[in-house]
Amino acid sequence: VLIVAAFLLGSLTNKVATLEKNGLPTIATGDTKQPTQADNPVPSAAAKKPKAVTAADHIRGNKNAKVTLLEYSDFECPFCQRFHPTTQELLKTYGDKIRLVFRHYPLPFHANAQKEAEASECIAQFGGNDAFWKYTDAIFERTTANGTGFALDKLGPLAAELDVDQQQFQSCLDSGKYEKLVKDSIEEGSAVGVSGTPSTFIIDSKGNSQIVVGAQPIEAFKAIIDQELK
Repeated sequence: VLIVAAFLLGSLTNKVATLEKNGLPTIATGDTKQPTQADNPVPSAAAKKPKAVTAADHIRGNKNAKVTLLEYSDFECPFCQRFHPTTQELLKTYGDKIRLVFRHYPLPFHANAQKEAEASECIAQFGGNDAFWKYTDAIFERTTANGTGFALDKLGPLAAELDVDQQQFQSCLDSGKYEKLVKDSIEEGSAVGVSGTPSTFIIDSKGNSQIVVGAQPIEAFKAIIDQELK
C-alpha cells in the first residue's frame, strides 16, 4: 500500500510541476489554492482582435513603436504585480521598438481593485500620463495584493505624493466619475477573450496579435517580439 501511495504521489507531483512549467493553472485542493500564472480562468486561445490603441489609452514608451504590448491588468492581482517588472525590463531591452498599453480588468473578488483602477484615472486627469505610470509603479511596488493589499484610505496620500492635489483627487474618486470607464474596459476585454489577469496581447505593425496569458517568463515575450520585429 505504501509503495502504491508513493507512486501516485510522485505522479501527481510531476503533473503539477509540468502544469506550472507550461503556465497553466493548477487545481485547487481543499482550502489551499495552488500557485498559478494568472488570476481567474485562462482566456480562450481563440481570442478576438482587441480594440485599436488610441490617444485615450495609457501608453508607456514610444507611441509609434512597431510592436505593442496591450496588457489587461488588475492592481490587486498578485500575478500582475509579479509581471510588472517584466514589462519594465522589456521596455529597457527593446527601447523605441515597443510600447506598453495598460487597460483595466479588475477582478470582482479583488475588493479594492475597481476603486484603485478609478483612482488611476483620477490621477491621470490631474497629473497626466506620467502620473498614471508613477501611480501604477507605486501600487505594484507597495501592495501585498490578493484583493485588499493597498488600503483605499492610502490613495489620497499617494496622490499628494505624486504631486496631485489630494482634495481634487478625492472628490474625483468619491464621485465615481470613472466607474463606467473601468467597467467598459472590463467588458471590452471580455469581448476579446480576456477572463484572467494579466492577459497581454502582443500586436505587430500590421495589427496582427497573439495573446500571452499570465506572468510568463520574459523569454516567452522576447520570442514573440523578436519574431514580429523581423
